[in-house]
Amino acid sequence: MIATACVIAFVAISLSLLLNLYRLAVGPHALDRVLALDTMVINSIGLIVVLGIWFGVTIFFEAALLFAMVGFLSTVAFCKYLLRGNVIE
Repeated sequence: MIATACVIAFVAISLSLLLNLYRLAVGPHALDRVLALDTMVINSIGLIVVLGIWFGVTIFFEAALLFAMVGFLSTVAFCKYLLRGNVIE
């Protein structure tokens, strides 16, 4: 039962990752691409968590937490770069 739910969640999140990849490639503006990249990070975190539930390994949850922190910081830095032209003032 859990395995079936994990497979369905894995397929749904993978499909959303593909749709985000399309937005990343076609996005008309740079900010659209940044948002697509941020959404891809969130979807990747979801995939890592689903894999952790599926395999029953807790190290996946710690990896998802680290990935979330790095993804957030990189999104903030990239948006600051696009708005101001530099990251560190």
